[in-house]
Amino acid sequence: MQEARPIQSEVSGYISNLLRQHFGKGPASVYVTIKRPYITIHFRGFVSPMEKILLDQEEDIRVLETRNFMFSALKTEILQELLNITQLDFTELYVDWNLSLKSGMFIGVMNEELAWDSFEWPEDTQRDVFHKQIERVNEEAARIPDKIDTFWMSNRTLLLKRSGVLVGIEKALIDEGFVDMLKLTKRPLEHKLLKAAPLHHVLQRNINEIFMDWNFSQDVGYIAFILAAEPR
Repeated sequence: MQEARPIQSEVSGYISNLLRQHFGKGPASVYVTIKRPYITIHFRGFVSPMEKILLDQEEDIRVLETRNFMFSALKTEILQELLNITQLDFTELYVDWNLSLKSGMFIGVMNEELAWDSFEWPEDTQRDVFHKQIERVNEEAARIPDKIDTFWMSNRTLLLKRSGVLVGIEKALIDEGFVDMLKLTKRPLEHKLLKAAPLHHVLQRNINEIFMDWNFSQDVGYIAFILAAEPR
């Protein structure tokens, strides 16, 4: 694999051009972090002129539906280009958008074994307490996940993986083809519960943004926390 900085710059440029080509306007900035088996791509200042008109008319759902449709169409292309640039075979790709802050997040996942020593928790944080708080949030929303794993991608990006998150009614909705509707319902609820939880006390960081997405066929979900640069 090449040096990290050139790879990150190349991925950043590719994502900027991709969004500009398909939405008519690229993001103001793109931040790429690679720590195998993950890549996080956080972009800011991203909203097209047409989307701005819709958002001004409170048509958020239409914007999200269009973006998610476009992402589904581009997913294979993005994964292939990430392989070309990084020489890393990311097999899964997750996405979420923060329309109010004009930002978004792509999360790529490789199918390889984790090197846990690459994701040690900072000394001023409490991993077990954080996991317990996440369990309480999930229990209030639906159910406690079978397993929770967390990965510090950088000082400002904490990635969380939840396995075994679906309840019976959600599985039934998925079987009936209501995947997009389920995501549009789950996101606002879980965002609200996460923001209300005292997670920042445990992390010793203010949480600036939260992104989440799921792979319902695998019953797995990811949450990316974008944190303030300085400890509290």
